Amino acid sequence: NGSKLAVKQHNAANPNCQVTLQEFDTQGNAEQATPIANQVAQDQTFNAVIGGGFSGESKATMPIYEAAGLVMVSPSATATELTAGGNKAFHRVVGNDGTQGAAAVVYIKDTFKASKVFVIDDGQPYGVGIVDEIKKGLGSVVVGSDKVQTDQTNFDATISKIKSSAPEVIAWGGYTNEAAPFLKQARAAGVTAKFLGFDGLYDPGFPKGAGTAANGAIVTCPCLPASEAGGTFTADFTAEYGVAPGSYGAEGYDAAKILLDGFLAGKKTRPDLLAWVDSYDKQGTSKYLKFDQTGDVDKTKVVVWSYEISGTEFKPQSEIKLS
Repeated sequence: NGSKLAVKQHNAANPNCQVTLQEFDTQGNAEQATPIANQVAQDQTFNAVIGGGFSGESKATMPIYEAAGLVMVSPSATATELTAGGNKAFHRVVGNDGTQGAAAVVYIKDTFKASKVFVIDDGQPYGVGIVDEIKKGLGSVVVGSDKVQTDQTNFDATISKIKSSAPEVIAWGGYTNEAAPFLKQARAAGVTAKFLGFDGLYDPGFPKGAGTAANGAIVTCPCLPASEAGGTFTADFTAEYGVAPGSYGAEGYDAAKILLDGFLAGKKTRPDLLAWVDSYDKQGTSKYLKFDQTGDVDKTKVVVWSYEISGTEFKPQSEIKLS
């Protein structure tokens, strides 16, 4: 919706520079995203991509967009490996999981003051990557770990391992589909350890799926609370959609705005837009937007916030300071 708002505002203000935003539903799934990427790459009327939204689908589709010379600007794919392989097409306006993982380590140490942590990942690029950062940052404080499967519904084995380890904190690397039933089952089984997830759980479906078990859970995210976004974005978004922007709303707006600025500057071909994004250097809604040679946004401008779940709301706590 942030991206759609940016395009709507652009088209209203620039009658001689109309832009079409075509939506595709990848379901955040690499198998769904790959044929869509092939379709977009082969259709020469497309000259830029906002996305991917998730790390796994981005990893799968990057080579396709790279071969087609299609610039990608992701508002939310955070896996560190996405910018580690020399790909030139992929860019993101959020910090990677190295930054988010480091922030979560600070939170676990300084806020939770935990001495025993159990970590879980879903075996996917995003979940594995961020849990590896937690393991690296916490060292011997991690007293146990486990992996779950995509679409898993019964978590008795993992819960048994948690009980044996008796951690003070559970850190989850993955998404709502597995995290919500896991947390519900863990609480029902008497597990009282604090629960910390990452931006993959900044999703209304997580507290809805976990119910009261989600109360008090902490979610970190390299995304701004609505109150912190620059300019009139939050007011404009709320007026357009009737609700305040959620996770990555401001970042979605920025991803689109970078490309829209390119169109206004006369950059309309795939090579011209790729060069435009590479050299972009401007204040955005979520942060200052400038990319390094790997496609990561300027690391000195990245912030990570903690959010506490209360009912179905993600209530911002504070920015997690890394130094």
